[in-house]
Amino acid sequence: MKISIPSLACVLLALGTVSFLAVVDGIKLKEKFKWREVSFAWPSEEAKEEALRSEKYIVHNNLPLGLERWRDKLFITVPRWKTGVAASLTYVNVSDEMSPKLQPYPSWEENQLPTDHNSPADEGSKYLKNNATIISTFRVRADECDRLWVMDTGLADILGDAVQYAPPSLVLFDLYTDKLIRRHYFNSSLLKEDSFFANVIVDAERGDCDNAFAYIPDLGSYAVIVYSFGEDRSWRIKHNFFHFDPLAGDYNIGGVNFQWTDGVFGMAVGKRQNDGTRPVYFHAFSSTKEFMVSNAVLKNESYAQSPQAYYDYKLLGDRGPNSQSSAEFYDSQTGVIFYTQVNKDGIGCWNTAMALNADTQGLVDSDSDALVFPNDLKVDTEGTLWVLSDRLPMFIFTSLDEQQYNYRILVGETQEMIKGTPCDN
Repeated sequence: MKISIPSLACVLLALGTVSFLAVVDGIKLKEKFKWREVSFAWPSEEAKEEALRSEKYIVHNNLPLGLERWRDKLFITVPRWKTGVAASLTYVNVSDEMSPKLQPYPSWEENQLPTDHNSPADEGSKYLKNNATIISTFRVRADECDRLWVMDTGLADILGDAVQYAPPSLVLFDLYTDKLIRRHYFNSSLLKEDSFFANVIVDAERGDCDNAFAYIPDLGSYAVIVYSFGEDRSWRIKHNFFHFDPLAGDYNIGGVNFQWTDGVFGMAVGKRQNDGTRPVYFHAFSSTKEFMVSNAVLKNESYAQSPQAYYDYKLLGDRGPNSQSSAEFYDSQTGVIFYTQVNKDGIGCWNTAMALNADTQGLVDSDSDALVFPNDLKVDTEGTLWVLSDRLPMFIFTSLDEQQYNYRILVGETQEMIKGTPCDN
C-alpha cells in the first residue's frame, strides 16, 4: 500500500486555527494552566538529559494543540510538527499547579517513535508492532462510554522531512484501565494525495456503546471518513459542502498574514431528535457558512455515497464577514454551539434553537494576549468550557519568545459565558 505524505500547504491547513475572545458583561475565561515552554514528567533526570543530548527532545519544538477532559485528567496533544517532540499524547491532572509537567499517555513507551522504521515506502513498516503507539495526534475525544478516541496521523516531522510511520488510524483506549481497546487503520482506498486528518468527532451514547460512530473530516481532500465501531469498518463520503470558500481563505492573526484552503474541519453532534437521529453540524475552516446533515445519512454507507443524498445536506446560514472558524462543540445543557473565531480574535456562540445569521452570533470573550491563536475547545460534563491557545502562527512562520507565556488553557462556565449575548435565549 502506498502511503502518501501531504504537501506542506495541505499540512498547514490542519493547523486547526482557532481564535481569541471578547468581553461581554465582564465575563471572561479564566487562566487554568499556562507555560512558557512545555516540560514533561520524565521518569528520571538522566532520561531527560539523554533525550536532550540525542535531540529526541527539543524543547521549543513541542507545542500543545488539542485538549479533552475526562474526570480528573485533562488530555493535551502535542503534534510532531518538528523533530524533538517528547510525547504526542499527554495529560495533566485538573488540580495541578499553574504550569504542570505533561504526563505521556498511556505511557512513555507508547509515545516513542519506532526505531525499526526504514522508509515510508517500506512495506514491512506499514503497521506498528505495538498498536498502542501514538505517532502524532492533533485532537482526541472522550466519549460517554469512557473511551478515549485518538486520531493518529501516523506522520512525524510534518514541517521538516516528513515521515509516514503508519497509515492514519483511530486508536481507542479504555479510560478506566488505560489499556488499548482497538486500533483501526484507514484503508488505502480512503486516502487521497492531499488527505490529512486532524480531528475526530464521536457519536455515541451510554448504554449503546457498541453502536458508536466516529466522523473524521479530511480537510485536505474535502471529505469525511465515517467509522463504525460495531462493524470495525470505515468509509469515505464526499460532498460539495465539504470544500472551502475561495473568498474566505485570507487570514491576519497576531500580526501574521497568510492564506489557507482548509476544507471541512469543525464538526459537532447535536441533540437527539424525536425520531432518534441527531444533527451533525459542520463547516470548512476557510468559510463563514455552517451546514448540517443527519447522522442517519452518514451512517448509511451506500446511501451517503449515492447522488440521492446530496439534498440531505442543508445550509444553515452565514456567520458573517471574517468569521472563519475551526473547532466547534455542541453543549447539551444550553443547546449552544461554541466555536472559534480566528479573524475576530474570539470565541463565538450560536444557540441552535435560533436561525443562523450574523445577528444571532455572540462573541463571548476575547484577549489579544492570553488567547493568541486558541486552537481547540471542548465543553465537559460539568458545563465548563475549556479553551487551549498556543500562538501557532508564530511557531510556524516566525518564532516564539521563550520569556513569554506562549501556551494557555482557559476555562469558563457555559451558562455565564453566554450571558448578554444572543445565545442566552
